[in-house]
Amino acid sequence: MKAAVYLGKEQLPVQEIAVPSLEDGEVLLKVGACNVCGTDRRTYRNGDKKIQPPRVLGHEFCGTVVESRSGADANVKVGDRVVQYIVLPCGECRYCKRGRSNLCLSRTTMAYHYDGAFAPYVRVPAPYVRNGSLFRVENDLPDDQMGLAEPLGCVINAHASRLNIGLEDTVAIIGAGPIGVMHAVVSRLQGAQRVWMLDVSQQRLDRASGFDVDGVVRVAQDGSHLEKMQDLTGGLGADVVIVACSVASAQADALEIAGKAARIEFFGGLPKSNPSATLNTNHLHYKECVVTGSYSEKMSDFQAAQALLQSGRFPADKIVTHHLPLERIEEAFPLMETGEALKVCIRPGD
Repeated sequence: MKAAVYLGKEQLPVQEIAVPSLEDGEVLLKVGACNVCGTDRRTYRNGDKKIQPPRVLGHEFCGTVVESRSGADANVKVGDRVVQYIVLPCGECRYCKRGRSNLCLSRTTMAYHYDGAFAPYVRVPAPYVRNGSLFRVENDLPDDQMGLAEPLGCVINAHASRLNIGLEDTVAIIGAGPIGVMHAVVSRLQGAQRVWMLDVSQQRLDRASGFDVDGVVRVAQDGSHLEKMQDLTGGLGADVVIVACSVASAQADALEIAGKAARIEFFGGLPKSNPSATLNTNHLHYKECVVTGSYSEKMSDFQAAQALLQSGRFPADKIVTHHLPLERIEEAFPLMETGEALKVCIRPGD
């Protein structure tokens, strides 16, 4: 079979590799769709020391069970359409025992430690099967839309664990890419009074305007977007500010936009080569703001994301905007970087 194999920085050739063979306890999925993640783009552009090449990338996927050697260990059977929670926590470290398994000290992850789904078939290792990491898709929502369960689970981790958005809150989201849009949708579903989105790209903002938001604001070098947000909030600032991009200046802006007693979420990590931001911490002191971050997702977050997608209340059809065959996977990255695409889907079987 052909697969997109990561060999190093800006090396993602489509190569011929063997169809995975199963050992006891394992499951084989035929991949229906695998969406391209921002992490895939960063890995392609910058490399990733945590990934040992050669490695098949792709972790936002939906597929069908075509072979199983799992016996009684599996909660799925041949013919089931499934999505996978891609993190395997150890279950024994202090964070796992405290219910923070996403912070596990020795976790393994699909497409990092095991081959992923930019290929027609993906093997699910036995420990994942035993851990109940496969979830049946119970309706006919397309594979590309169900593939959003993984990133949506990461968004839900931030909301359920920290932000607690409700009917009294106004929300500002910096970054109008797919993650920012997901934050906007979830904020609204949780009852936010008003939701605004900010970005440097007018193209991204124009696309974001098609979702249930109250307005969009172009980020400007002269800082006029900060004044605009003050006007939109009646001078109070936003109750919740979510930074859904990996930009230090956006983190600094978040503290300026935040109102008194605001919750501020740094969802996107900064580049490891330059991980520092200059922040006016007086905002934390005088406005009694709380700043938090979130990383990955717990299985409960993934399950909630899967259920939300299947409910039909999440506009998944508007988030996956482009489809490419496997052979053209490298075209996905400039589509993402220019803002032309919101989410790009790869169909390995096409």
